[in-house]
Amino acid sequence: MRKISVAEALRRAKFLVTNGQKEEAVKLYELVLSSFPQNKQAKQRLVELQKAPIYPSDLTLPQEIFNQLVDLYNQGKYGEVIIQAEELLENYPKVFMIWNLLGSAYNSTNNTSQAASAFRKVTDLSPSYADGHNNLGVVLSSQGEIKGAIQAFRKAIQINPDYAEAYYNMGNTFAKDRKHKEADKCYTKVISLSPSHAKAYNNLGISIKQQGKLSDAIKLFNKALSFDPKYDTALYNLGNSFIKQKRFEEAIDSYTKALRVNPGYESARTQKLHQQACICDWISIARDSNLIHKLGTKAQAVAPFPFLSLEDAPERHQLRSEIFSKKKFTHQPLLLSRKLRKEPKRIHVGYFSADFHNHATMYLMAKIFEIHNREDFKIFAYSFGPEKKDEMRSRLVKAVDRFTDVRNLSDLDIALLARQDKLDIAVDLKGHTEDSRSGIFAYRVSPIQINYLGYPGTMGTTFIDYIIADKIVIPEKNKCFYSEKIIYLPNSYQVNDNSRQISNCALNKSKAGLTTNGFVFCCFNNNYKITPVEFDIWMRLLGKVEESVLWLLKSNELAEKNLRNEAEKRGIDSRRLVFAEKVPHAEHLARHRQADLFLDTFNYNAHTTSSDALWAGLPVVTKLGESFASRVAASLLNAVDLPELITETLDGYEALALKLAMNEAYLREVKTKLSAKILQKPLFDTELFTKHLESGYRQAYQNYFDKNLPRTIYVQD
Repeated sequence: MRKISVAEALRRAKFLVTNGQKEEAVKLYELVLSSFPQNKQAKQRLVELQKAPIYPSDLTLPQEIFNQLVDLYNQGKYGEVIIQAEELLENYPKVFMIWNLLGSAYNSTNNTSQAASAFRKVTDLSPSYADGHNNLGVVLSSQGEIKGAIQAFRKAIQINPDYAEAYYNMGNTFAKDRKHKEADKCYTKVISLSPSHAKAYNNLGISIKQQGKLSDAIKLFNKALSFDPKYDTALYNLGNSFIKQKRFEEAIDSYTKALRVNPGYESARTQKLHQQACICDWISIARDSNLIHKLGTKAQAVAPFPFLSLEDAPERHQLRSEIFSKKKFTHQPLLLSRKLRKEPKRIHVGYFSADFHNHATMYLMAKIFEIHNREDFKIFAYSFGPEKKDEMRSRLVKAVDRFTDVRNLSDLDIALLARQDKLDIAVDLKGHTEDSRSGIFAYRVSPIQINYLGYPGTMGTTFIDYIIADKIVIPEKNKCFYSEKIIYLPNSYQVNDNSRQISNCALNKSKAGLTTNGFVFCCFNNNYKITPVEFDIWMRLLGKVEESVLWLLKSNELAEKNLRNEAEKRGIDSRRLVFAEKVPHAEHLARHRQADLFLDTFNYNAHTTSSDALWAGLPVVTKLGESFASRVAASLLNAVDLPELITETLDGYEALALKLAMNEAYLREVKTKLSAKILQKPLFDTELFTKHLESGYRQAYQNYFDKNLPRTIYVQD
């Protein structure tokens, strides 16, 4: 045998076991141990094999023919394996190992239905072959057939009680079903059987992290890395855990290590870029800037959200969403019940979110839940976020017809629960954002499924039928960048609560750390939205407007430090940057009145942040981009009748901001107009918005009832 590495020998031995050649696998493990007697993995696998029965080759099938098939599989020639295996089965239909290899080849080409059929044939022909049941379980799990997968793994374990891989795969399936207790037991059993099983430590860490036990999760990821220092997935998960603890530098370091191991690991590079944006480390971002447009647009799936602020490119935003959704949501939808013969008295609408508490989504939406027309609509809310007993949660629970906390249920169980509620329309308020559960919608919760508010872009799926928008955020020419059909509202797509209270607490500029005489520019956007392009303009404005300051939201210490350094590089005293601490929402609204002008970011505008400013009477200057995320502020300004604050070029943005800062009379005129329009124009007319939204719902439902495919809907003012 040619000289091969230990890792290659172990991989080959594992494949031989899977395909019934256990005698050969034993020889290979013994060969490894002859040179490396302390290799724990080889020791453990050999013990497992010695306990398990050895399956002799079928005497009617020449071994060399089967070996040739195995060689083709090892070379990755899965198409040839499928062709030759099917030809062999015409003459040897009862040789279960051919069926097993055929199933493996089908699975490797993502033909999961054919793979499942092949593995079922394996278990029929050889019911005591544990690997066949395990392989079937893996495929069923990938199809979302959770119950069937668990049964298959349990059968494999019944045959071989020390089958570590079956426990591991069963743990993965339980984890997918959000049954953390059962998953954790499986992973713990794997570790007891195979103490150096790095993947079990890693996946146990993921499960523990999802339960909020970050410190324990970090220990588990480090344990996985102690057995496999080049385990890129564990390094990636370690970075994700550090983010949750706001340990940004350690997170970036973990992603960097993952990329050293695997330079093509696009998810790690995506998260590294996003965290560098969160701390405004523009120098590091620039090193990878030539890669941004490529990430997530070929074969690898990456989280689409970070790219909304990294580039203004709706066509690539769409492509990333499509690739991400196709990989993440692989399960089959539930069958829809038969359509009603007559229209329901009330349309059942369900809203799904992790943010039903003191959160930007609720600050915008709270009133709409209260004033939905209950004669025509029954309103459900499904919360899969943390349990928080705060003002906005309490308000929501009182407002809706039924509130259900589903955070501990699997996506499938939530979908089945929603089916019991007979939803006609389901609204995903999270999309591709943190803590989303869009897998619920992949099961098809209701006949009509809508993407709204949380994610300003397309979901890139076939199971989301509509996106709610307006003609500014999605102009007609950009409809091609959305997989959903569009429900066009006549004013702005964004709902606002016109009962939001602005604190009367005593505020003044000096108390906030602001100049008492100079002009106050502000931008309360998340720091990751700020790029060098707008920052250059802001610093030029500070240079031209004497004694002016820039008031920013303090996201983290590193961002503050980096932004101050960037100001100094541009010749601006860093003390002219003032950072606002987080305060209760009503106080946050009130402090806008200490600013003179809000400066918007470009790739990813101020969204809720922009409507906060306008509600408090603070003008917003924006630049119109191409993507949904880069056009929101323009939508809001248009709906409050201030189109003169919308610009289309960098020069126009800078010139307008400078004019407002230098021309006191013009700024006063704009503020007076805004003050007069706040309650006159559609942006803050919650009652009018709700009627328009309900009209969109009715039209979408009528279209479905008439047995039509989803279509573009235009709601009239």
